[in-house]
Amino acid sequence: MKSLRELQAIRDKMKASVNTREGAGEGKMRILVGMATCGIAAGARPVLNAFSEEILKRDIHDVIVSQTGCIGICQFEPVVEVIEGDKKTTYVKMDPEKVKRVVVEHVIGKNPVTEFTIGAMK
Repeated sequence: MKSLRELQAIRDKMKASVNTREGAGEGKMRILVGMATCGIAAGARPVLNAFSEEILKRDIHDVIVSQTGCIGICQFEPVVEVIEGDKKTTYVKMDPEKVKRVVVEHVIGKNPVTEFTIGAMK
């Protein structure tokens, strides 16, 4: 860090990132990343960060990205749930590369990426 301006830019970027993780506004899509010990050990933190970054980069305002505790299917970690009203899609074995595709196809295109879902793992 070389200046106060750089520090302020970092603060603003992080503040925007935190804002994508807060709230539960009506009509908003919610993306929950399982961040219990099993999820973190399997790589959930980079997945959470990738979702936050993609949502910010694409300037999407009607999506909430947040973390949750154990989802209960540890063998499939990292696990992500995308919730739209009463519809829930559970993505498993997620990584930052898969996040990009989920954002483009599911979040923006409203078409779940079924090959990454728990149904495809059975």
